Amino acid sequence: MTTATVLLPIMICIWMSSLVSMGSSEGLVRVSLKKQNLDLNSVSAAMITPGRHQSYLSKFGLRGNNISDDPNSDIIYFKNYRDIQYYGEIGIGSPPQRFQVVFDTGSSNLWIPSSKCLFSIACYLHSKFRAGLSSSYRKIGIPCTIDYGSGSISGVFSQDNVKLGDFIIKDQEFIEARKEGFLPFVVSQFDGVLGLGFQDISVGQATPLWDNMIQQGHVTQKIFSVWLNRDTTTNTGGEIVFGGLDWRHFRGEHSYFPLTKIGHWQIEIADVLVADVSTGSCELGCTATVDTGTSFLAGPTPVVAQINHFIGAEGILSLECQTVFLNYGNLIWEYLISGLRPETLCADIGLCIFNETILMDKNLRDASRNETSGNTFCAFCEMIVFWIQMQIRQQKAKDRVFKYVDELCQKLPSPVQKSFVDCQRVADLPDVTFMIGNRSFPLSPHHYILRVEGKHSTRCMSGFVPLDVTPSPLWVLGDMFMGAYHTVFDFGNLRIGFAKAA
Repeated sequence: MTTATVLLPIMICIWMSSLVSMGSSEGLVRVSLKKQNLDLNSVSAAMITPGRHQSYLSKFGLRGNNISDDPNSDIIYFKNYRDIQYYGEIGIGSPPQRFQVVFDTGSSNLWIPSSKCLFSIACYLHSKFRAGLSSSYRKIGIPCTIDYGSGSISGVFSQDNVKLGDFIIKDQEFIEARKEGFLPFVVSQFDGVLGLGFQDISVGQATPLWDNMIQQGHVTQKIFSVWLNRDTTTNTGGEIVFGGLDWRHFRGEHSYFPLTKIGHWQIEIADVLVADVSTGSCELGCTATVDTGTSFLAGPTPVVAQINHFIGAEGILSLECQTVFLNYGNLIWEYLISGLRPETLCADIGLCIFNETILMDKNLRDASRNETSGNTFCAFCEMIVFWIQMQIRQQKAKDRVFKYVDELCQKLPSPVQKSFVDCQRVADLPDVTFMIGNRSFPLSPHHYILRVEGKHSTRCMSGFVPLDVTPSPLWVLGDMFMGAYHTVFDFGNLRIGFAKAA
């Protein structure tokens, strides 16, 4: 969630928490987090749009109920909050001042409100760091800003000790926020963010806390793992384990996939399927970032529209989409049937600007797309071409294809809107499957539908939200995905592993 990170609309759900710290005879520290029901107001208020965008017991020293019995490995064990958005307690300073933070693999900086944040309402509603009360504090004073589109934080860099459980990370750089945007921070129940991404995307190139944990010898295995609990009958929201795995929370072995971009926890996706039918969205390649700071499943608008249409989610009416389809639908159909290249079609009918040189050169093509991204009709034309092309491949008749495209236009989602489904139909909805490598990772409606509690009723929200990033399609696999799959972030081998959560 930094200005240097790719992206992306990220929607963070805010929760009320009650923290209970306890010791462990296993040499670990657990921070328990209790759940409360989610309401629609907290979902709406918490929308953030950043302006940036293998035998485990032997390999990791797991034995009995221990996560690790390596005496040289300091493994810190947390229970995180709820089954959608999670945050936990840390301490900063000497003696430690307590803060609630989101553990976010989508960013790399640690920030918390400063006692010098005087003119932002959000700061008055959260715990603030008081430098004068810490004997280990060191002033840096370099100013910085993190822009979230719908709100931003700005402040200065400082340095102090950070307490995670019973362990102290010394001389950690962090940001004292002196100004916070009104939304979404004024309604958040967490105080700040602890980034677990790579230093490459760290604002100010500050060394991330995870890097310092490794350098200071707190962990011997350069991994951390995340289990998010979807069981609403328990109070435990999940765990993040630094330096190891907890065998109790996954089944079988993890499937590992290499990172495609250093800086982000980003991997390649082979396909996205609905009810075992390909959406056709990854034929030219897709990538995904695995992000604990994102509640939902974000992806390209045309594909999200397909998925939400298939599961019956109601979005918003798009007049621009319908206008393009009404005026050019028949022409697009005829061109595709005649064999015209789909990538040139919208240029041929005058809605987009491409030429052969641009098409042959990937860098020029990407630049051209960026230049014409403000052309709304061009964007809708490319969506419609994609939808019709996929239907033709399935040998659908023209009248059925046109009915399908018209329905997609009517239900096309918007980054600031939510799509709902009938709660009585949730059990009958299909799986949505992400193909990663040659492995399939299906999500049941239990995982991708969010139940939102109202005063008099419960509404069911689709977990698929639109995100459009050039030049290639990007998905964000957030907490909904990790609720289904225990996730290992392997820093040492630059890879991510998934196993079915238990």
